[in-house]
Amino acid sequence: MSLQHILAKLPYSKPFLYVDSLIEINENYAEGSYSFKEDEFFYQGHFTGHPVTPGVILTECCAQIGLVALGIFLLEKEGASLKNVKIAMSSSQMEFYLPVYPLELVTVKSEKVYFRFQKLKCEVKMYNSLGKLVCKGSLSGMLKKETP
Repeated sequence: MSLQHILAKLPYSKPFLYVDSLIEINENYAEGSYSFKEDEFFYQGHFTGHPVTPGVILTECCAQIGLVALGIFLLEKEGASLKNVKIAMSSSQMEFYLPVYPLELVTVKSEKVYFRFQKLKCEVKMYNSLGKLVCKGSLSGMLKKETP
């Protein structure tokens, strides 16, 4: 299964897609990147005159790469059809260390803690282009396969 195939299966679109590329995915790990555009909708008011990426958006970027993309990979590896899959984040615990500004490239690295009973838990870390840790935490989500 190709990285482009997984990227195409993500259930997001602009302006709420925070994945530019997937670098690696296997049974225990996902890595991808995103470059925050200067005209992202949330910069208009966060903070006026000094735009900073909100923590909730950083968390969402980590979830899209580290939880959802990995979940898609794991479900397809089990033979699931992803036509009727629903994905929901069930918990998040994040710590933030550095700000992310417009035009910054970030890389998310995610390690699977467990995947059972259609619940996926991952430890995620986001790094800036200098390799400095921006944020880290634990994310969990439910992946529900619906019957047609």
